[in-house]
Amino acid sequence: MGKNKLQKFADMATYSHVFEVDFTTLQSVGFKQCGHWHEWFGNNNPIVVELGCGRGEYTVGLARLNPQVNYIGIDIKGARMHTGATEALNEGLTNVAFVRTRIEFVDRLFAPDEVSQIWITFPDPQMRKARKRLVGTLMLSRYKRFLAPEGVVHLKTDSPFLYAYMQAMLSLNHITPQTLTADLYADQSLAQSMLIKTYYEQKWLDAGMSIKYVRFTLPDAQLVEPDVDIQHDNYHNVGRNVRFKE
Repeated sequence: MGKNKLQKFADMATYSHVFEVDFTTLQSVGFKQCGHWHEWFGNNNPIVVELGCGRGEYTVGLARLNPQVNYIGIDIKGARMHTGATEALNEGLTNVAFVRTRIEFVDRLFAPDEVSQIWITFPDPQMRKARKRLVGTLMLSRYKRFLAPEGVVHLKTDSPFLYAYMQAMLSLNHITPQTLTADLYADQSLAQSMLIKTYYEQKWLDAGMSIKYVRFTLPDAQLVEPDVDIQHDNYHNVGRNVRFKE
């Protein structure tokens, strides 16, 4: 591990708004903030979670736009998270927190009904492993454990495969999406939150790729995984910064 990465981890160890928790601790002790996030933020404002937050561009960007909402970014890659965590600290944003852990443990970080919205921005589509998809039925079932009734899930993706999968999953489970578009930025009536673009999102837009967006709520019924063949995207999972025309 390089000195720069070590310094970033050392920095974040001193940040009061950054938490790090491993699975052993979650199993044996639990997570101290679970059920107490409103106390930590010092208010009863809605809590919005970004999964796979990367550099925290969306978490911090949304927090700037909506000071009356609390935002929590979750990712395992601490060196990337350092960027957003440091920006939030330097700007004095009091409605931002970050948790460094594996996303498959996310249901252990929050109590029932504690979260009002989930943002999933440009996840790996996991074309061969449905169980690992952040919008697969396994993970969506975990989100239901802490997402409030009528809580909303947002997905932004550049992946035609993942967009087609979402259409199949929503249809099979009789979920009517609130928004479903294969070309988000063709819509001129965008909310401010849609104007936040991650570093790689802007690169993909510059390369002529369209951004897909899905907004939906989760039903009370058990989710069923679709058994459909979907054409794989024409790019490699390794090196997500390399993209080809759709």
